[in-house]
Amino acid sequence: MSDQPSPFAAIRAIDYTVILTRDMAAMRRFYEGVLGFALERELSAGWIEYRVGSNILALSKPGLTAKDDPLPQGSAALQLAFRVPPGHVDLCAEALERHGIAPVAPPTNQSFGHRTLFFRDPDGNLLEIYAEI
Repeated sequence: MSDQPSPFAAIRAIDYTVILTRDMAAMRRFYEGVLGFALERELSAGWIEYRVGSNILALSKPGLTAKDDPLPQGSAALQLAFRVPPGHVDLCAEALERHGIAPVAPPTNQSFGHRTLFFRDPDGNLLEIYAEI
């Protein structure tokens, strides 16, 4: 091990998160139509971006990982947590219900001070809406 500081110590933020998608059309309908994210830019049919606060959430067709084995249907590749103001967790649950999306876990007060709601996107990724309570 070197006495030199790691060059990775210069990392200061997560700039963007990329979700590698199985079904771009379904994911786009979900993130825009259900979650209401505004399209930031579309670089190609295989890469679209949404601004979420100071971060970019990108949907991408697999590129560098195109030869990886696909995840089994119903398996989450990642979990994303979106923070909302208190009171909005239940409003989000109602909105999902109107879109016919069943929660994985309904709005629940957690012992660690969050009210959480869990559900899946069309590719099976686990999404969380939470508020600090």
